[in-house]
Amino acid sequence: MEIRNIVEVPEDEFAALSSLLATHDSLAKVLQWAGAGPAGDFCKGIVSEVIAQDEYCHDVIVPYRDLFLVYDTT
Repeated sequence: MEIRNIVEVPEDEFAALSSLLATHDSLAKVLQWAGAGPAGDFCKGIVSEVIAQDEYCHDVIVPYRDLFLVYDTT
């Protein structure tokens, strides 16, 4: 999985976040992680939006702390 730092999160924070996000190899794991996380880290709905790119690809947006994580799913 490719994890990109397009908003220039400081390198030490990005390294820690990258190692955590690397374990998210399915949307189910993302939802489990978000559902088990501290209330202050996630918005109540967990998934902010799902945007269909075509019939097979979707972008799943998860608000996390002061970031929006975007998962490109197929």
